[in-house]
Amino acid sequence: MKFYRPLSSIKAMTFDLDDTLYDNRPVIRHVEAEMAKWLHHHHPVSASQPLSWWNGIKLRLAQEDTWLTNDMTLWRFKQIEQGLMALGYTLEQANQAANDAIEQVHRLRSDFTVPQESHQVLAALADKLPLVAITNGNVDVDKIGLSDYFSLVLKAGPDGYAKPHQEMFDKAQQFLSVPAQNILHVGDHVNSDVAGAVRAGFKACWFNDQQLDIYSCPKSRVLPDVEVNRLRDLLLLIEM
Repeated sequence: MKFYRPLSSIKAMTFDLDDTLYDNRPVIRHVEAEMAKWLHHHHPVSASQPLSWWNGIKLRLAQEDTWLTNDMTLWRFKQIEQGLMALGYTLEQANQAANDAIEQVHRLRSDFTVPQESHQVLAALADKLPLVAITNGNVDVDKIGLSDYFSLVLKAGPDGYAKPHQEMFDKAQQFLSVPAQNILHVGDHVNSDVAGAVRAGFKACWFNDQQLDIYSCPKSRVLPDVEVNRLRDLLLLIEM
């Protein structure tokens, strides 16, 4: 554990989910691989274009509507819908196919096991403090077994702009009815989590399980208040 600034009394905590409470990278790789198989099987015309073509559609959509970068589910839906229409589907056909695809994404996206340490730490923290989840992703906290620990789950898209934008931090603070300086946000991303939390007036805990150097991170703009390498170190903070 490393302190960069003195911590005021912690009365509530907010958590990032992906790559903080579990390793999300293999999950996303699995989702992408399985979704390509599903789309090629159920809509063979989709295989007529390379991945670069599909990625180009995704990029163009974001340029036309920047809001899409705040909602991963809607962005993927639009990518599939517009791609299939470009390949000859009617709007109705493409819309139905995209809806079916998103159902598969939701199933795959939350089909993994959260590490036991995360459960143990969250259970211990939730027994002492109110917890809120703030995520830019679209995981289903019920399906991965984390819903009991959180009083509220905020997701980018349905609940506002993606971190580091202040909107979801503000919603969390209003829900908790705790001064922002007494809320500790825990997350792995130096911009989305650390910078976002600091700008919102929260205290920031950088979860650094990759042994990175905050001063060498290219996306680092502000220092966290504290850095931890293991989730269980958080239990020491609430005992201070």
